[in-house]
Amino acid sequence: MPRVRERVLIPGDAGDIETVLDLPGAAARGIAVVAHPHPLYGGTLDNKVVQTLARALCELGYAALRPNFRGVGASAGAHDRGEGETADLLRVAAFAAHRFGRERVVLAGFSFGACVQARVAQALLERARGAPALALERLVLVGLAAGTVAGERSYAPPAVPAGTVVIHGELDETVPLSAVFAWARPQELPVVVIPGADHFFHRRLHLIRSIVTGAWRA
Repeated sequence: MPRVRERVLIPGDAGDIETVLDLPGAAARGIAVVAHPHPLYGGTLDNKVVQTLARALCELGYAALRPNFRGVGASAGAHDRGEGETADLLRVAAFAAHRFGRERVVLAGFSFGACVQARVAQALLERARGAPALALERLVLVGLAAGTVAGERSYAPPAVPAGTVVIHGELDETVPLSAVFAWARPQELPVVVIPGADHFFHRRLHLIRSIVTGAWRA
């Protein structure tokens, strides 16, 4: 399916949020926001896993938005340990909802971005109990930052809805697979493990794409 790429600046609490839109050739069936890995360790909207997720969602008919977190590229502000980043992703989702006239959003993220998206999903679900301005359609978490990761950083993503797609590499050297199992086990949440894959899914990106598209077509 032909795609159109557009770059916009979306107003956020700390200033502009640089965002790339990947648009399907036909009218979008929905909207998706895709979040990149940790900005202090080289994460940007051009990350290969993030691009793969956006491409897969675009092929499924979604308008996919890839924002840069604070302090990355043309995005204003500085890294805020997930707090400001959560607020910014909510702003991007609201922008997309207004532009495309949609009330439901798909959230996807990689590594640190996946952890932030779990928090965004929680915020949307809690908001939906009061004023359902924007609802969560589905959540896709790849290489989720959970537990203690390389560099002794620690993450505690919240519980997520049933039906969330969780993808992790068997040989992830940054976020141990055991940590993701420990997070998923109390939720009885399945984890799709890609054999032989490291944290960045080198030579395994096509499998991420296949798993995501397959989840929608199942």
